Amino acid sequence: MGIFSFLKKEKSEEEVQKLDQGLEKTKSSLFGKLSRALLGKSKIDDEFLDELEEILITSDVGVDTTLKIIERIEERASKDKFINSTELHELLKQEITELLVANRRDDNDTSVKPYVIMVVGVNGVGKTTTIGKLANKFKSNGLNVVLGAADTFRAAAVDQLKIWSDRVGVDFVSKGMNADPASVAFDTVKHGQEQNADVILIDTAGRLHNKVNLMNELSKIKRVMSKVIPDAPHEVLLVLDASTGQNAFEQAKQFTAATEVTALALTKLDGTAKGGVVIGISDQFKVPVKYIGVGEQVNDLQVFEPRSFVDSLFSEDQ
Repeated sequence: MGIFSFLKKEKSEEEVQKLDQGLEKTKSSLFGKLSRALLGKSKIDDEFLDELEEILITSDVGVDTTLKIIERIEERASKDKFINSTELHELLKQEITELLVANRRDDNDTSVKPYVIMVVGVNGVGKTTTIGKLANKFKSNGLNVVLGAADTFRAAAVDQLKIWSDRVGVDFVSKGMNADPASVAFDTVKHGQEQNADVILIDTAGRLHNKVNLMNELSKIKRVMSKVIPDAPHEVLLVLDASTGQNAFEQAKQFTAATEVTALALTKLDGTAKGGVVIGISDQFKVPVKYIGVGEQVNDLQVFEPRSFVDSLFSEDQ
């Protein structure tokens, strides 16, 4: 059994309720419009497809992903005969779910210890908070966790991560502000190895002077960690703020160019109607969404499960 096998467990009733609440703004906006577009439809016609395209694009699903969804629905509609809006509704759910499932990677069964996660993302997206919430999730499930403060460009980032380590009750490695980030990462991995840690979470700088500097710094951090553990980092988690919509696409573009991103965490879904960005970013960058933030509480970072996400978006409890 892998160290992250607990991430596969079904959502509790409380988690499902929190997910529904967290996606309420997106549901009311994006899928409220969809429900109205589907109302009374007995077939998929050009008028409906045009309306659907506009709804998806204006809801930050992204042009390319929107066109892919439209094409798939047109293809299905040419084969099948639909007789009511409920079936059209189900078809759309299926197509969006399939897009999200296509990019999933099941790495929860890993037995690698310590498992090193390098966390990247610009300042202000909730990166350090996400690390703290992840540490809490892992610690609550019996894992030994170490945090490394390699975002040394901002004193606030180091201090904030220390607060989270104290709050959660996990080990913390820091050399203070302006220290060499790669050196901090090296010491953290070394310490984690010595302490028989299960998981090591490395915070990194959110903003450097330009993309070249960012690329060089992240490459250096990865390189020095691999001197301690050859395959480290085992995961590069990019944290994005879902409420920024198209700006989140641009951030994903910059970071996927700068380093090999293997997973995404989308934060602040509860405060935005732009939850459609989850669908577009996962599809366009072929990187799985692994976690979503649906509230401010420590337990409000949820494991992303495509079917639960789509079911919640399409639920008719408004």
